Amino acid sequence: MDADRLRGEEYKMKYTGPSCKLCKSANEKLFLKGARCYTSKCAITRKSEKSSKRSRTVGRTSRRRTKLSDYGVRLAEKQKLRRIYGLSEKSFKNLFNIASKKKGNTGEVFLTLLERRIDNVVFKMGFANSRAHARQLVGHKFFIVGGKKVNIPSYLVKEGEIIKLDPKRQGKFDKSLPVKTEMEIPLWLSVDSKKSEGKILRVPKREEISVPVEENLIVEFYSR
Repeated sequence: MDADRLRGEEYKMKYTGPSCKLCKSANEKLFLKGARCYTSKCAITRKSEKSSKRSRTVGRTSRRRTKLSDYGVRLAEKQKLRRIYGLSEKSFKNLFNIASKKKGNTGEVFLTLLERRIDNVVFKMGFANSRAHARQLVGHKFFIVGGKKVNIPSYLVKEGEIIKLDPKRQGKFDKSLPVKTEMEIPLWLSVDSKKSEGKILRVPKREEISVPVEENLIVEFYSR
């Protein structure tokens, strides 16, 4: 993806097109479709297999990717992270501003806040097929936190809080049960699948946040 295209997309609202197109554009898995990304149906996996076969029969490809400027590299990294979590530019930047006012490494604090969003936590607990699916469930009040229904995907969970499925929503939830994936539940979370609930044991550490980004580039982007 070239710098001009990235710059044009910077101020758009949340992307609503094909998720796989974003992964192809970034030329790597962004895990936007959750479970599907771990299967052979993944567009990047298929692309990689085709490229491998082509390289064996044709040799090196003559196609050259446009080299991005320093600004373009930082913008691309920011866009990639924003797409992984499925946020609009406004929501993404607002959360970054909150992170910049807290103590510690801004990039790591920012990633921690993104991980603590309830839509992400519901996904990481295995109660949804993807972050987009988790946002939908949260928006329709499928989950209870601290005895209260939460329908705001941006809600930041705290250490010790328990997220549980609303018993009244069990029937509808069963119809959209997540398929099995290779994704493991992070150590900072505990899940009781029989009770359809999970607990936030602690705030996640940077090494436990498995997103393919260099957060310092994003800090540099917003600090320019």
